[in-house]
Amino acid sequence: MSTKFLAELPGAFDLEAVNAKYPVEYTESMNTVLKQELLRFNKLVVTVRNTLVDIGKAVQGLVVMSTDLEDVANGMLSNATPSLWKGVSYPSLKPMTSYVSDLAARLRFLNVWVELGAPTTFWISGFFFTQSFLTGQLQNYARKSSLPIDTLIWTYKVLKRAERDYTKPPTGCIIYGIFIDGARWDDTEGVIAESYPKVLFDSIPHIHAIPCEGSKDPTDKKLFYVSPLYKTSERKGTLSTTGHSTNFVMSMLLPISRQHNEKYWCKRGVACLTQLDD
Repeated sequence: MSTKFLAELPGAFDLEAVNAKYPVEYTESMNTVLKQELLRFNKLVVTVRNTLVDIGKAVQGLVVMSTDLEDVANGMLSNATPSLWKGVSYPSLKPMTSYVSDLAARLRFLNVWVELGAPTTFWISGFFFTQSFLTGQLQNYARKSSLPIDTLIWTYKVLKRAERDYTKPPTGCIIYGIFIDGARWDDTEGVIAESYPKVLFDSIPHIHAIPCEGSKDPTDKKLFYVSPLYKTSERKGTLSTTGHSTNFVMSMLLPISRQHNEKYWCKRGVACLTQLDD
């Protein structure tokens, strides 16, 4: 299993090459966001790969089976993510095999960004620290428009599932990879709707997130549900040193029909997630 996981996970990113290719620029905060993400993922990847290599050696009797390695070995047998990995990881409730696949997908997403430049659409679930990406996008808009960043808010436009050919929008960004818990997305009407029987989660199509001045917000709050966006279905976290929650990302305004008001969906406990548990 350690050999299989090692084959799935690439090595650490070359930060010196990335620094040369994506220098710090006043007009492009995404360069800084990318480098910060790579730093965090490098720390995680090095920890994961080192323990996987040592597990292989421990099985052969080449190194001593420490407490941490035993935790990883037990995780392989019970398909549970070891606490050593969780200590340097992003929030995740996935079992070990799913966690490794998810980590590999995130690394591929970032690797494509490094090789080909900033993508047209951003997999919001793929970020280690999602809030830094959102702040970077707001910062780009604030500097371009010469506005104070603390006066800006996000507005949202959910795109149709049939859309495939995305182009970089003039303002804001297109994000994807969000799930909704407690309801489903009605693509025909473009609103939140009742879940289908025995279907707990539904995916939301690509969303165009548009920065806007808070005083000029065109949104009619009566026709929208303020949905919290969490990283995991646990729906709880702790405040980090940055002042951000380790689980809560932001509040999203999703359209609702006139049939049910916001309180109806609030009682249902409807919330959005960046990842599922499996």
